[in-house]
Amino acid sequence: MVPAVVLPAAAPASAAPAAAAAPAAEVTASYNVWVWNVAGWKMHRGATGNGLVAALANSIRNRSAHFAALNELCWSQYKAVQSNLRGSGWPQDVENFSRFEAHNETACGGEPFGVAIFSRAPMGPADRLALAPDGSSERRKLLCAPLEARPHLRFCTTHITPSNEVIGGGKINERQLGEVLTRVESYHAAGDTVIVAGDFNAQPNYGRMNPWYSRNLDVPRNSGNQGDYRELDDTDPASPGYGETTVADGDTSGPDGQGKKIDMIFVRENRIVGTYTGDSLAISTSCGGACSDHRILIGTVTVRITT
Repeated sequence: MVPAVVLPAAAPASAAPAAAAAPAAEVTASYNVWVWNVAGWKMHRGATGNGLVAALANSIRNRSAHFAALNELCWSQYKAVQSNLRGSGWPQDVENFSRFEAHNETACGGEPFGVAIFSRAPMGPADRLALAPDGSSERRKLLCAPLEARPHLRFCTTHITPSNEVIGGGKINERQLGEVLTRVESYHAAGDTVIVAGDFNAQPNYGRMNPWYSRNLDVPRNSGNQGDYRELDDTDPASPGYGETTVADGDTSGPDGQGKKIDMIFVRENRIVGTYTGDSLAISTSCGGACSDHRILIGTVTVRITT
């Protein structure tokens, strides 16, 4: 017997069918990301002519970076990097390809000290989020800006406090990490793809990074994760889930006795298309010695972007 077919009741003639929401249009694009904590005052005392600016600008060019982030940078160094990159074809309008945010207005011998972002393509207006104070003279920030032509793609940098002090009922480093994650997730909720690079002052396997790292990442060197983000160096074959060291401060608490990793590039897992890579570069010695006590971290990722 052929089963009976039950037809839905006809809608009243006056009722219009509900319109289905059109899915947001997307494009995919690949980006090379570059980040370095340059110790601009601690090791260079704000110098611009000792090889630091040339070393970092040459590395940005040599790695074909689309985005670059700098931590612990003095204002004069920021302006020198602007000039150097502009001279090699980065956007001529300086207001459109770089942003600076001070953590202290006078910490570089009377000049501002802070973080900066650069983009090979013009950027739109920046957001500047002050993080919870850590009791020091430095007010740390999250600095983000979208691309002018792709406003749903944002590039951010931050430098989380190294302090583990309990302030206001909780550890201040955990609070700052939570504030940054909350803001980045609010961008995601608004349809944005976010790339955030900086010095997180925490190793990948630390518990305070579990809200960041994807719950799909569960390996001996990085487990217990509850988040949605991948760090572009977490597929390093020599240290899966952790990555390569990014500092040279004598601390060998990383896996297998390697130096620790605290500089990172994060992208939300559900915005990544295909594979991604990260790498930590040897510290240049072209500054009359080591140019920093941190290594440059680079990464390449393809992402989905709402148009």
